[in-house]
Amino acid sequence: MNNEANPHELFMRLALKQAAIAASRGEVPIGTVIVRNGTLIGQAHNQVEMLKDPTAHAEIVAIRASARAIGNYRLVGSTMYVTIEPCLMCVGAMVHARVGTVVFGAAEPKAGAIVSSCRAHELPSLNHCIEVVGGVLEEECRAVIQEFFKTRRGQV
Repeated sequence: MNNEANPHELFMRLALKQAAIAASRGEVPIGTVIVRNGTLIGQAHNQVEMLKDPTAHAEIVAIRASARAIGNYRLVGSTMYVTIEPCLMCVGAMVHARVGTVVFGAAEPKAGAIVSSCRAHELPSLNHCIEVVGGVLEEECRAVIQEFFKTRRGQV
């Protein structure tokens, strides 16, 4: 399948490149890109260790970069591509930023807040709905994070 036929795969590959940057820096290898009207407006990787900031998840850093790029914290009509299912904090930030769609690669059984531990984006009190697409390049996304933790635990 070519990239024009599946833009989700094209943008997820860019998110995987961000995850590789995170891994090379000793960060948990999660990458995010944000696209609006077919144009990349922000990209990031986890930077928790580097910034000594527990909120510096790839999604949060990418939201901040995207908001600066367009001059508005409301990212209406945007699509976020993230290699691993977002956590509760990141889902909350997506709702506040008005991200339209989140596309993730692999589920995160322990902390994922889209389909795994809860469906945080569906809470009835929220004033914004997010469309969800899961499983894009799932095996590749899962392999990146599994390899990172195997190496970290000395299992390689």
